[in-house]
Amino acid sequence: MPVVFGAVRAFVLTLLLAAVFPLTCASEAPRLGTLSYDIEWRLIHAGTARIDLEGPKGTLKLDSAGLVSALYKIDDSYAVQYDEGFCVTSSLLDGMEGKRHRRLQVTVDRATNHASFVEQDLLRGSNIGYGRIDVPNCVHDVLGAIHVLRGMNAAPGQTVQLPMSDGRHAASVKVEAQEREDVVTPAGTFHTIRYEPGIMNGVIYPRKGRAFIWLTDDAKKTPVQIRLRLAFPIGTVTLQLEKGLLP
Repeated sequence: MPVVFGAVRAFVLTLLLAAVFPLTCASEAPRLGTLSYDIEWRLIHAGTARIDLEGPKGTLKLDSAGLVSALYKIDDSYAVQYDEGFCVTSSLLDGMEGKRHRRLQVTVDRATNHASFVEQDLLRGSNIGYGRIDVPNCVHDVLGAIHVLRGMNAAPGQTVQLPMSDGRHAASVKVEAQEREDVVTPAGTFHTIRYEPGIMNGVIYPRKGRAFIWLTDDAKKTPVQIRLRLAFPIGTVTLQLEKGLLP
C-alpha cells in the first residue's frame, strides 16, 4: 500500500510538485479552482485527491480510503506559494503515512536561481535530508504546471519541452500531445486530448512506468483523468474527476 500511494503522490506532486518553465503565460489558461478525484487501484476505490489553485497559492490533499486505508492510512497535505505568473517561491509537504510522519520544505531563491529542500522526521524530531539544486529563474510546481499546460493548447502530434523540478531533481521533460479520446468519469463523458509527460524512469521520478493526463478538448482544458502505468506489483492507478465537481 505505501508503494501505491507513494507513486500516486509523487506523480500528482510532480505533474499536478514538479516545476515547469512558463513557455506561455499561465494566466491565459481558464481558472482551475477546486477539483476532487477518485483514486482507483485494482478495481477498488483507494482514496481521494483534492486540488485547489486560487490566486497566489495552491494546495493538494491526498487521503486513502476503504480497504487501503484500513491496511495503510495515508493523510498527505501539500501547500505552495507563488509570485506573479505562478513562479513558485516555496512549498510544504506534510505526509502522514502508516506509522511515519514526515515534512518536506522546498524554498526557491529566484535571485540566485536555486531551490533548496529540508526533509524532517516529525516523530523523531530530526532532519533526514537536505540539499540544493539549480533551477530556472521562474519555475512552477505541478499545480502551476498543469495550469501552464492548459494554456499551451498543444494539439495531437505536437511535443513541447518543459524544464521541471520537484525541489530535489531537475530536468527538461518532453510532453507529448498524443490523441483525442472520449473519457468516461463519474463527472460525465468528455472529449479530451491525452498528454504523456516523460517524468518516469529516472527523469524526475525514479520508478519505471508511464504517466498520462487527459484535458478536455475545449476552452476550459479541465484535467478530468490522470493515470499511472507502473510495473508489477503496482500496475495501473487511475484518478478520475468526481461527479458534480466540474468547474
